[in-house]
Amino acid sequence: MKSWHLVAYDIRDSKRLRRVAKKLEAYGSRVQYSIFRCRLDRPGLEKLRWELAEIMDPADSLLVMPICSQCAAKVPVHSTADQTDWADDAPTFRIV
Repeated sequence: MKSWHLVAYDIRDSKRLRRVAKKLEAYGSRVQYSIFRCRLDRPGLEKLRWELAEIMDPADSLLVMPICSQCAAKVPVHSTADQTDWADDAPTFRIV
């Protein structure tokens, strides 16, 4: 099951910063300059963390914060960007 994660970083080197940002763009969407939101399941989250660890230096910082569905639905957004919907995706199938 996928859930939202807020990913924030502080990268000390501009080359690593660009690589981290590019990697995160493949997993989610930018909320602010160094903050992304990603909708991931557990294996996807572990893969992302592993890939970022390969790029980052010990001096860099990474924060990955899970956001439950109820909390994500309450996120106030003050933006005109298209990426403002934090609601869960509609299920693609239904079990009866």
